Amino acid sequence: MSPMHRRSLLQAGTLVLLLGRQHIAHGATIVAVRTWPAPDYSRVTIESDGQLIARQLFVSNPPRLAVDIEGIDLNPALRELLARVKPDDPYINGIRVGQNAPNVVRMVFDLKQPVLPQVFTLEPVAAYQHRLVLDLYPTQEIDPLEALIAERLKERASTASVPTQAPTHEVRDPLGDLIAQQTAKTALPSAVAVAPPPSTAPPARPAPPPAAQPARPPVVATTERLIIVALDPGHGGEDPGAIGPGGTREKDVVLQIAHRLRARLNGMAINGNPVRAFLTRDADFFVPLHVRVRKARQVQADLFVSIHADAFITPKASGASVFALSQNGASSTAARWMANKENQADLIGGVNVGSQDVHVARALLDMSTAAQIKDSLKLGSAMLGEIGNVGRLHKRSVEQAGFAVLKAPDIPSVLVETAFISNPDEEAKLRSNDYQIQLADALVRGIERYFAANPPLARNRTV
Repeated sequence: MSPMHRRSLLQAGTLVLLLGRQHIAHGATIVAVRTWPAPDYSRVTIESDGQLIARQLFVSNPPRLAVDIEGIDLNPALRELLARVKPDDPYINGIRVGQNAPNVVRMVFDLKQPVLPQVFTLEPVAAYQHRLVLDLYPTQEIDPLEALIAERLKERASTASVPTQAPTHEVRDPLGDLIAQQTAKTALPSAVAVAPPPSTAPPARPAPPPAAQPARPPVVATTERLIIVALDPGHGGEDPGAIGPGGTREKDVVLQIAHRLRARLNGMAINGNPVRAFLTRDADFFVPLHVRVRKARQVQADLFVSIHADAFITPKASGASVFALSQNGASSTAARWMANKENQADLIGGVNVGSQDVHVARALLDMSTAAQIKDSLKLGSAMLGEIGNVGRLHKRSVEQAGFAVLKAPDIPSVLVETAFISNPDEEAKLRSNDYQIQLADALVRGIERYFAANPPLARNRTV
C-alpha cells in the first residue's frame, strides 16, 4: 500500500486500524477500521476487500457486545490497535479481540451503557470496498426536543430578572414553555383600601357613590412564540460528501457554516419572538436522510435548511444555488443530476436496509405537499436574493428537484449549495472565515425576509 493511499485513508475518519495483506492469514484483507462516536449513536466500520460474515451476542451485565467475524485470523498487532477508543465515546469503553476459533476473530466491546446494536454489511460503493458496520444505539432514543427545551429554559433563567415574590405554586409545561409560552395576566389590579389616620373630628358625611366608570379593556396576554429553524449540515461520518482539489471535504465546511449560522440565529429575535436553531448533526457522524427529516419534525421546526457545497465534473462550474422540492420532475437536467447525487448519501454513509425504519422512511418521504413546496420557493427566493449580495450565483432563480431530504410535508425546506467545492477558487472561499461569516449573515437575512412576509403561525399548546 502506497504512502499516498495511507494518507487518504487517514483523511477518511478516525483511523483505529490500518493493516496490509501480510497481517491476515486467511480470507479477506482488512483495509481499515474507523470509529465515529456521537451522542446519537456510535459506529465502528471494518472495511475489507472481501465480504465479512459476522454474528453478534449482547450481554447485559456488565454491558458487552461480542461480535464474531469469520474468514480472518488474528494478528498480535490487532489486539493493541483495536483498543484505541476515544475517551469521550458515549457508548464504547474499550474493545478487546481474540482468536475465538480457526479463521474466526472475536471482538468484545466493553460498553458504558446498555445499547441496541445493529450489525450489517454494505456492498462496495464510491471509494469504499466491503464494509462491516456496527452501530450502537442507546436503549432509549434521544429526543431532540428535550435538548431545545433545556437550552431555552436555561436561557430564560439566566436573562430573567429576579422576581420580587416567588410564586406559591407553578404548573410546569416544558413543551408549552418552548413552543408557545403564554403568560396570561388576566387578573386586573385590585383596589386596596387604605385606612385614614386616626382623628378626633366627627366623622364626615358619607360621600355619594362614585359615578359609573367605563369598563376597562381586557388585558391582552403576552405570548412568546419560539421560532425553530432546523439546520442540516450535509453528509458526515462515513460520507465525506464532495472533496475539493485541495482535499477540502464538504462535510467539514458545511458543518462549520452551520455552527456559525446557529450562533447567529440563537442570538436574535424576529418580531419579538426568540429564535432557536437546531442542528440535525453537530459533529462528524452520519445521519440518514429520512432521520434528518424526522428530527426536524420532532422539534416542530418552522424551517428546514440543508447546507451543502456543490461539485461538478469540471472545475469551471461556480456560484451558489438554492433548491426546493419538486413533485413534477426537476426544473433542469442539472437539478435532476444534483438531486440524484445528494440522494446517494444513504448508500455512501451506510444505512441498514434491514431496519424497520426504512419502511417508515419511505412512507414519510412520500408525504410532501403542494403547500410546503410553495412556501419553500418563497424561502428559497428570499435566501437567494441575499446570497447574491455576497457572492456569485450559479442560477438566479430557485431550482426544483426530488431531493429526499426536503420532503418534510409540513416544513418549508430548502437545500443551499453554498459554492462549488470542485472549483479551486471557490474551495478556497469555502475554507475562509470571511466567506463563511458573510454567507451565514446572508442566510440569516434571508430567513428574516421570509418571516417578514410570512409570519409564523401560532402553535397549539401541547399538554
